[in-house]
Amino acid sequence: MAWLFLIIGGVFEVGWALGLAFSDGFTRLEVVIPTLILLVFSFYFFSKSLKLLPVSTAYAVFTGIGSFGTAIVGMIFLGDSVSPLKILFTMSLISCIIGLKFVSKETEKGESGLKFVSKETEKGETI
Repeated sequence: MAWLFLIIGGVFEVGWALGLAFSDGFTRLEVVIPTLILLVFSFYFFSKSLKLLPVSTAYAVFTGIGSFGTAIVGMIFLGDSVSPLKILFTMSLISCIIGLKFVSKETEKGESGLKFVSKETEKGETI
């Protein structure tokens, strides 16, 4: 589930990154408000993923999805330049993101990120 949260957060990151580009320096309120909403959702889902994923992996994947998605949207819909090298590097970026998924393991963490065993109950309750 953590990986799903991370992907959703990355997709929302694409939205707010594009919103920043169209906000004209935060002067267009009709663009700024949805951009800020997307930013909040993006970080909410990213933070949900951190309950089970290490921050180093999660942040690399989160920003990678945002970078990859923004580059693709820019090239397909916004008229950004397209070149064989740009496509190659964009594909290598997504390959690295997929690779991180395969080499990472979700960990079982409580609210504080640590797992404690209670002396009274001996059940291994998470505090």
